[in-house]
Amino acid sequence: MKQITKYVIKNSLKRIFLYRSCLVRLKMMGVEKVFSYTLANETGVTPDQVRKDFSEFGIKGNKRGGYKINELLDIMENLFHRNKDHNIVLIGMGNLGLALSKYSKFVQRNMNIVATFDIDPFKQKIRSDITVYSMSRLKEIIDRFRVKVAILAVPEISAQEVADDLVRHGIKGIVNFAPVLLKVPPDVIINNVNLCDELESVIYYVHKQLKVEGLKNLEILYKDMKY
Repeated sequence: MKQITKYVIKNSLKRIFLYRSCLVRLKMMGVEKVFSYTLANETGVTPDQVRKDFSEFGIKGNKRGGYKINELLDIMENLFHRNKDHNIVLIGMGNLGLALSKYSKFVQRNMNIVATFDIDPFKQKIRSDITVYSMSRLKEIIDRFRVKVAILAVPEISAQEVADDLVRHGIKGIVNFAPVLLKVPPDVIINNVNLCDELESVIYYVHKQLKVEGLKNLEILYKDMKY
């Protein structure tokens, strides 16, 4: 039975990415140990939150002696299975798909886009570093490279149909850039990335902050007028 995915990327997991980024930066600066309050200050959370997040993912440390940065990074590498290559297919070679196919950070993190797909015959003929296949070869490529994860960058109208094909051919995780909530079997993980929503979230907080600053300025002006 298909449903809106029950898997939600936890905020605690998103914070692990922030901690990792902070740890990499500290390591480059020659720092060997770090305390929870340092990570808290760098990432905008509380020390208790850092320790709680670490506990959730089985990361242990010495409360007084701090955490060894190399050990933390090794644990995080294991969390994300960085010790092995992950083959990925990308569906949709429009502007977004083309940009994603050229993103060099994927390779640096052992995520290899082994093939891309598009229904446009012209795009299938273009020579590039990654071959653009027709959708008719989807199962063949997924089976050949033992792919379990896909990136979906197709128009909203075709997203569900393509997702159905991916799941039918063995895909267990989809990063979905189409602005639609996909229905999939319970054991399939979907991560919806809506760029418009992300931008509107920033716009919301920008205007909220501007409103607060405006009220503060009015208060200052009012006080000046009183005196």
